[in-house]
Parts: sequence; structure tokens; C-alpha cells
Amino acid sequence: MGLIRGLPKLRAEKDLVCHPRRHGKMVAASHIPVSRVMTSYPGELLHMDTVGPARVASVSGKWYVLVVVDDFSWFSWVFFMEFKDEAFGFVRDLVLRLRNESHKAMRASRSDNGGEFRNSRFENFCRDLGLEHQFSSPYTPPQNGVVERKNRTLVEMARTMLDEHRTPRRFWAEATSYELRFGRQPSVKYLRVFGCRCFVLKKAGHLDKFESRCLDGIFLGYASNSRAFRVWILEAKQVVETCEVSFDETMPCTTPAFELSGDDEEGTPIFEDEEGVVNDGDAGATAPAAAPTPSATSSDDEGGPLPTASSSLPRQQAQAEVGPAKDAGEVTFKIVPSRQVQRDHPPHRMIGDIHQRVTRSSINSLAFFSHSTYVASFEPRDVSHALSDPNWVNAMHEELENFERNHVWDLVEPPPNCRPIGIKWVFKNKRGEDGMVVRNKARLPGVSSKEGIDYKETFAPVARLEAIRILLAFAASKGFKLQQMDVKSAFLNGFIEEEIYVRQPPSFESAIFPDQVYKLRKALYGLKQAPRAWYARLKSFLLKSGFVMGSVDKTLFLLSRGGDTLIVQIYVDDIIFGGSSHALVSSFAEQMSREFEMSLMGELQFFLGLQIKQGLEDTFVHQAKYTRDILKKFNMGDSKPMTTPMNTNTALDADEDGEAVDQKEF
Repeated sequence: MGLIRGLPKLRAEKDLVCHPRRHGKMVAASHIPVSRVMTSYPGELLHMDTVGPARVASVSGKWYVLVVVDDFSWFSWVFFMEFKDEAFGFVRDLVLRLRNESHKAMRASRSDNGGEFRNSRFENFCRDLGLEHQFSSPYTPPQNGVVERKNRTLVEMARTMLDEHRTPRRFWAEATSYELRFGRQPSVKYLRVFGCRCFVLKKAGHLDKFESRCLDGIFLGYASNSRAFRVWILEAKQVVETCEVSFDETMPCTTPAFELSGDDEEGTPIFEDEEGVVNDGDAGATAPAAAPTPSATSSDDEGGPLPTASSSLPRQQAQAEVGPAKDAGEVTFKIVPSRQVQRDHPPHRMIGDIHQRVTRSSINSLAFFSHSTYVASFEPRDVSHALSDPNWVNAMHEELENFERNHVWDLVEPPPNCRPIGIKWVFKNKRGEDGMVVRNKARLPGVSSKEGIDYKETFAPVARLEAIRILLAFAASKGFKLQQMDVKSAFLNGFIEEEIYVRQPPSFESAIFPDQVYKLRKALYGLKQAPRAWYARLKSFLLKSGFVMGSVDKTLFLLSRGGDTLIVQIYVDDIIFGGSSHALVSSFAEQMSREFEMSLMGELQFFLGLQIKQGLEDTFVHQAKYTRDILKKFNMGDSKPMTTPMNTNTALDADEDGEAVDQKEF
């Protein structure tokens, strides 16, 4: 270099590699940017990635975001998730929907190596559809750059929209951009400023003469399945969907009337890694168990919550122009409850080892635990009606997955003289103690079974309500709290003695073997012997575990061990249990979870229409929900309350001018 003299002139050998220099100076190679589209039509290649967990849960309790981008059009879909492992269900439904919408087949998907994408379910799904699943190299986000850049764009847009009107960070999921793909320019006629101040008209029947006519709120967006606006009501701390809204887009929500609870700090980043937006998954890593969330309060939560896609693509083209109808008459509110998630869980709320990653959380003051924004509120008339809604499609897929996971049946050739039993889809909404829809349940019960051929004995004991009340009183007197658990798809665990064949599920017949039938290994919903088979299976397990069955009540089981007592009361698939020893209660919960697929629901709060509040020294049982349902049934929900019991000396006169009353109804 001319700085010193006397060095010998050396000739470097060709292709000589200096290993120490590589160890000391090696850096990541730059990636050549791709400036042109490599695909030839929409849907040929989908890029996908997950974002999260967020530092603050969304108003509906979501911690993660799944982003899917079409390589050809760069059209994107956004799904909000409570757990990372929900990504497969959303991707599966999206791919199947795209295959129905387009005549051209999807060829490949591209993602990182996160456990939510690199797993057996995802690989089997891609193999069945003939899709190539491409993975980026570990710790190399640029190889999945299309969706990584989209992640950054979405987070920046959400952050900007939140900061514009100082909207609380828990509304980050509401602020995601809305993109439409209809081959035409979308109408912005009904668009409003996100986070602006707004006023929701109260229903006239609830107002006094001089009462305020509206409620203050914050505008959050548009309903996904109706022509309505989504508004956060400040006084009630709830999200409502209504078309009777007046907007003040010039004034942000900074007045004292719009002060919110300080549960999220100003300037708090939305996600854990705000700079990188996302973390590329490790090779072969599994998805984390997700941020802690409360347990469901429903007594029949099978499979955990099933939130569905908050997609940026509506199901119908008419929903592209979002807004209320001009001639809207009566104001209708769709209440979407808020849910606060506790990061710190008190030890007395936990079942099992406190150091395990299974947490329980107390319910907030509103006792709203449902995911009403992410479940369908209607019950389909038939299969074709259900297939029009992705929430019910998810419910049907979940039921079929339960059958496969429990090895309920095998697809076989029908034997000679085979008379298969018919099955049909039954759709039912599961509601919580507050009356809100918390789960869409699709069931495949068997029908048209004949006694002596398809079944012999059907009786199974069921706990009486009096037994439940006695158990509540006994637990309160002994000073221990009762816990509740639910067996997922309980009847699918019972073994049957008869040889039964059933037809294939409607709209889910095998394309390869349409004439084959299913041979049952285990009991099926709707079979007369299903409750008996499940009771026999559970009874056998409890007796082998050392329990003693009650001599009068055959659904009551008692276990004594070392001076401690554990009581178990079963009601079909719902199990109430409690004892004098926390270790014994925890051991039983773990034992049941190993034998069956369970939902541990924490303290007993709602059972057979009874709302139960267990205190330190007493237990309070009431039926507020039942009372509200009765009032609603007879159109008395708006009636003024009166002191009860009623005065026995009150004289009631017949209303001669009133309408005739159907006595059978009362």
C-alpha cells in the first residue's frame, strides 16, 4: 500500500479463502429486490405471516394478526387471532373460498418457519390440494418480504389512525385498513373519520321526557355483515353496531366526557417488537401458547373459542359500500361486549401447579366473556344456509375434525343388506349467562335408528337439580369452592356394542368414494344409546381411579385420600368438582385432561340456568338471566320494576277493551 517497505511480493493462489478473515468480517449478504410480479394471475401465490403478540389486547381480546397477501394483485386479507395456532383454520377457509371464487387454481403459498405454518395439519392440507408450501430460510425475513412489508404498512396505518384522535391502544384491531377487490372503484360515500366523536340515538321506549336523546361514543368502523356503524359507547364501555349515528368529524375525543380508563398508556407501542414489526419463526419451532387469556364461562365450550376472520374482503359485493340505509326506521343495537384481559392471575383462581402455563382469570365487572363480534348471531335453517356464512363453515369443519381426532368412524364399502342410518346437520348457538352468543355449534346427530336393530338399552342416569343444590350447600358449609369442567364432544368418547353404519355428512361427501358409508367405532350424537355409552365410559374411568359411586345418586362420586375428600358431580358432559385439598382437586383435573379432551373453566359460575357466586363464607345463587328471558318472551322487557312480592289484596279488573290472551301461552 506504500506505507511500509521491505515486504515480500506474494502471489495469492486462485480461489484462496482466508478463514480467519471470514470469521472476523462476515456479514449478511444483501438481497436483490424484486421489482416485477412473478405470477400470472390472482391467487396463484399467497404470502402469509403472523404479527404479535401485541402489548395490549384488542377490545375483543385478540393478541395476534394473520396477514395474507396475493402476489399478483397485492390484495391483502387480515385476520385477528387470540392464539397463534388459529392461523391454520383461517388459511384453510381462505384457500377454499378462493378456489370457489376463481376458475384458476392456487399453486403455492409462502411463509416463514413458524410453528403455526410448519406443522402436520398444514402440510397435509397442502398435499391434499396439491399446493407447494414454500418456506423462507430461518431468520431471513427478506425472503418473505412481500408480506413483511405489508405488516409494516398495516401497523403504521393503525398507529397513525390511533394517534390522530388519541384513541386508546386497545382499539388497534379496529384501525386496520380496509381493502376491497371488486374490479371497480369503491364508493367512499359513507366513510367517516376513524376515532371521531359521535352520538348514538337512544331507543325511544327507554327515555323519560327530559332525558338525553343520545349516547356519546367513539367511531371505530363498519359492521362486517350489516349496513351499520361500530361505535364504542363511553358510558357502557361496550361496542355497539347501529345505523342511527351522528358524527362530529371536526372534534377528536379529547374532552373530559371522552376520558377513558387509563389501562393503556399514551404512546405505548402496539406490538412487542415495534421496529421489526414481526419476528421470523425459528426452523421447526412450535407456535407459542399465546398471550394469557381468560377461560370461557360457558358450560359447553367445546374446542375453545372459535373467532372467525375479520377479513378485508367482504363475502358479498354489496358490502363494498358501507353505510346505513337512509330510510332506517327503528334503531337496532347489536351489543358487542368488551373484555379486559388480566396479565396477572391471582393464585386462588388457578387449578393445578401454579408454575405451569395454564392460567385462569377472574371475570371483569361486566361479566362479558363472549366473542360476539366473531360469531354468527343467527341459526341456519339448513346446510345451504350455513354454507353462506364462514362462521358456520368453521363450526362444521370443527365437528368433522372432532370425529377424526376421536376415531369415531371409518369409511367403508357398505356390506350386503346394509341399512345405513341417516345423519343431518343441526345448528345451535351457545349462549353465556349474559345471553350473548359465545359459540356457533354444528352437530351431526344420527337419525332414524330402530330399537332392537341399532340399539338395545338407552337409559343413563342424570343428576337432578335438587342434587346440585345440595352439593352447593354442602360445599359452602365445608368452606371449599366448586370448580367446573366440560368434556369436549363427550358422546364421541363412548363405545357402542352394535354394528352401525351411517351415511356421509350432507355437503361433505367424499368426491372419490361417494357411495361408501361410515362404520361407527364410537357413539354418535342422536343415537339413543349415546348417553348410556358415555356414562358407562366415564363411570368406568372414575371407579378405576378409586372413586366410590353414591348409593342413591348414581351421578355422584366420592374420593377419600389421606383424610381429604373430593366430590365429583356429573351432568352428562358437565362436571362439577371440589374438595378439601387443593392438591387433590388439581390432581383430578390433570387426570381428567389426560384421559379426555377437557375445558377447565375455573370456579363454578353458571350451571343449568343457575348463576352462582361463591364467596369466602357463603354462596349466592340467583336466576337473573332466566328472569330477563321470561320478560323478553312476553314482551315485558321495558316494563317498570315493581316491589315483589305483590300485594295479595290488590284487585285486578278485566281489560274489556284489550286483546284476547292465549291462555295456553301462560
